[in-house]
Amino acid sequence: MKNKKLEANLSMAVSKIFSGLNMNALKYLLPLWMSPLTGATLRCTFAAVAFWVIGWFMPPEKSSTKDKWLLFLLGAFGLYGFMFLYLAGLSKTTPVSSSIFTSLQPIWVFLIMIFFYKEKATWKKILGISIGLIGALVCILTQQSDDLASDAFMGNMLCLVSSVVYAVYLILSQRILSSIGAMTMLRYTFSGAAVSAIIVTFITGFDAPVFSMPFHWTPFLILMFVLVFPTTISYMLLPVGLKYLKTTVVAIYGYLILIVATIASLALGQDRFSWTQTAAIIFICIGVYLVEVAESKDKSPDPLKK
Repeated sequence: MKNKKLEANLSMAVSKIFSGLNMNALKYLLPLWMSPLTGATLRCTFAAVAFWVIGWFMPPEKSSTKDKWLLFLLGAFGLYGFMFLYLAGLSKTTPVSSSIFTSLQPIWVFLIMIFFYKEKATWKKILGISIGLIGALVCILTQQSDDLASDAFMGNMLCLVSSVVYAVYLILSQRILSSIGAMTMLRYTFSGAAVSAIIVTFITGFDAPVFSMPFHWTPFLILMFVLVFPTTISYMLLPVGLKYLKTTVVAIYGYLILIVATIASLALGQDRFSWTQTAAIIFICIGVYLVEVAESKDKSPDPLKK
């Protein structure tokens, strides 16, 4: 078990580092080299094909037809909805702001657990949720649109909604994951997301100047990075962490997204230092700590392990 926990910790660290760099890579690509809708289609379709190919070389996993259909529908609505909203938001705001809302996911998880699954609402959780939401409001209400964020308010709102959608996806997929294999979950959720994405693309059109001639190697290589590392490898590593680590530990690794995205954004000139963003990050980190880590000292079961 010790080796499994080490593997899980390494998996989470690598996954979250890729997720942080993913924001900077996508910010470079959106919307100049591809539209958010096309970006979601490329990510979902590439990952679906990759997971089916990888799955052929892995031991078969047992699963029922009902589970497969549930995963497919979960991907078609939850995973695709998250990816589209997230890319649409990121195209209008900065990577640091989008990572702030991504870090709110543990708070949304507990709010959903409190309202729909009768999770115990202790004073630490309530205080943590309140502080985290204050951080989100600080970011939404103080960031102004500029040359780095074409529509900061709308972009931040889309990123916020995407984090709520992903929290719902995380809860439902984790419950199904307890009875099936990780590769089965990845295959069918991304297949569902890919089908939704392709249908939407047929209606709205495929908009990706990255593939136009004359060929542009820099955006193409950045797109390949997004498709291979943050999309495929990162999502493959995530179930390993969720299976062997407590949700409290997973939440702490979520801070890596903020750290990596902030450092990379400032280094690449995709964001500027802002005291209000810094305050928002501090509020959200404290909020997630109170909700996830401080609460782990009580003996209540991990809400995502029920």
